Amino acid sequence: MRLFGDPATSAALPTAAERIRSVLAAAHSMTVITDGLRSEVRHLDGGDPMGRLHLHPSEPGGHAEHRPAIRLEFTDVAPTPVRDRVRARVTVLGRLLTPYSDLSAESGAESTCMEFERAELETAEGIAYVGLEELDEAGPDPLAAYEAGMLTHLLDDHHDLVTLLLRLVQPQPTATVVRALPLAMDRYGITLRLEERRGHRDVRLAFPSPLDDVEQSGAQIQALFSAARRRSHRNTLPA
Repeated sequence: MRLFGDPATSAALPTAAERIRSVLAAAHSMTVITDGLRSEVRHLDGGDPMGRLHLHPSEPGGHAEHRPAIRLEFTDVAPTPVRDRVRARVTVLGRLLTPYSDLSAESGAESTCMEFERAELETAEGIAYVGLEELDEAGPDPLAAYEAGMLTHLLDDHHDLVTLLLRLVQPQPTATVVRALPLAMDRYGITLRLEERRGHRDVRLAFPSPLDDVEQSGAQIQALFSAARRRSHRNTLPA
């Protein structure tokens, strides 16, 4: 499917490492599995748990088998009421070098040191595996902490603008689409979920240029709306 911007090329996408860092930066809860015990941490308050977790390279040999394994699980859920709201699952695997400490924002415990094995990003496209160096070099998307509020505001207060954005989708959606909702937003653009009578599909609308800061989002979003208004309206779809 062609995208707004350059129709001959695909819109840029966050790398798997960037996507993982963004999920972690926006996480409000996670599941921790260690020593055979499973616990839920529900008060991360949007603080990246990696700030309280020191990741160390895996050391070949040694006594790794005697260190408790730890598994951190995060679920990325769309903030809007789309079908199939789980957008991604992130898993961080490793072994404990120090006793596990509660990683929630409310905890005053010391940081936990973890020998990193790998991080996994599971999406509808499959599973991507990310190493420590790649994860260290990546940063969260500048919109990660604001995305939920921006998408819900767009849907609740400006749903007519969501319908307007459909003018940018090529080829134009047909009458089989019964609802269009904003699914995701990152520095490269907006993703809409088009829900059909049977199933759904996602389309990405690229910003004119990638964002470096959340302060740039207003101008880039308005540029999409302006481009949509200039497009001839060929189909009117139900909200």
